[in-house]
Amino acid sequence: MKNITKEVLKDLLEFLRWIVIACITGVVIGAVGVAFVKGLSFVTGFRTTHPYIILGLPIAGIVIVTLYKICKFENDKGTNLMLSTIHGETEIPLRMAPLIFISTLLTHLFGGSAGREGAALQLGGSIGNQIGRLFKLNEDDTRTIVMCGMSAAFSSIFGTPMAAVIFSLEVSSVGIMQYSALVPCMVASLAASIFSNHFGVFAEAFGTVKMVDFGVIPAGKIALLGILCAVLSVAFCQILHTANHLYKKYLKNAYIRIVIAGLLIIALTAILGTSAYSGAGVNLIEEAIAGECPPEAFFWKIVFTALTLGAGFKGGEIVPSFTIGATFGCLFGTLFGLSPSLCAAVAMISMFCGVTNSPIASMIIGFELFGFDIMKYLLIGVSISYMLSGCHSLYHEQKIVYSKFKTECVNPETK
Repeated sequence: MKNITKEVLKDLLEFLRWIVIACITGVVIGAVGVAFVKGLSFVTGFRTTHPYIILGLPIAGIVIVTLYKICKFENDKGTNLMLSTIHGETEIPLRMAPLIFISTLLTHLFGGSAGREGAALQLGGSIGNQIGRLFKLNEDDTRTIVMCGMSAAFSSIFGTPMAAVIFSLEVSSVGIMQYSALVPCMVASLAASIFSNHFGVFAEAFGTVKMVDFGVIPAGKIALLGILCAVLSVAFCQILHTANHLYKKYLKNAYIRIVIAGLLIIALTAILGTSAYSGAGVNLIEEAIAGECPPEAFFWKIVFTALTLGAGFKGGEIVPSFTIGATFGCLFGTLFGLSPSLCAAVAMISMFCGVTNSPIASMIIGFELFGFDIMKYLLIGVSISYMLSGCHSLYHEQKIVYSKFKTECVNPETK
């Protein structure tokens, strides 16, 4: 009986310890997240009302490269650094947080095509790691606090606290989840969400999905959409990785590389006569959910995102992947006679699953953004996209622990 009492007390003390650490992490990162969202909102509004600011994109690129050189962080691994830290392979420097904060704002202000959640994960992981140092956590607990930071940042900035918890547990190792971090990540995510909501930061509202009754024919069409989203997710990952490789192969100087990328983006924007592909692409997602986006939008968003991120501009790949999926889904629905709005929502989440290999988090994001009416269709699209996306990923440091086809351990390198 004494041993049981000691064990219970030990677990209770550990529980309380993590509640305190996770609360502090959530509030601190929630505050940073609020500042980040407010900053992004301001620069996006300014860019929208002053479209010619895109002419300064090459200069913004020079500033970004200079900042990273000054801070001796030229070989930036981005979100991959968070994953390798969770695996216990590297350490996150504190300077990463202000670097990604400033460089992402610059990218968005001057019209680069990039997201914000990748930046959020890097912000959260970096700050979480420093909080771990403050509390003198051991190596295993440091991995947990990094996941807490990622959950808090994702929750604060995107407004989906439940998905933020599961995504951080799921993304580092495909096929398993670090359940030991569940409670700390949950507390950090909710604390960040409460803090950000208090300061007026809420989840994105992309519009109401126009549903259709569930049946064999609509389900079959959604299954086909899931297959195509898997193919598209593989293509997107490969295009991003190839763009980065080609930039570095033919333009070895980082300054020349980012200036040329900026000029290419300016030229394409002028040729197309629209700045719709600048920034994260939330405007295109809203149009797709309404069933009204241009049919070629998914293609151009891939091109603009690859040109932007491959050259060294900062931000993230997650919201662009949402945008690509939503616009492709809208086109699919139009061609196959199924609600373009429904197809946009399903493809948006299925595409995210395909590029991150995070099916549970993907479904939860779908529920948090669009409600449970979409559940059956979302289940089909996400499951198929996950299974058929293979070992491809946005993140080279993501580990495929379990096969997507058999109940066996594997460890192939992500592509």
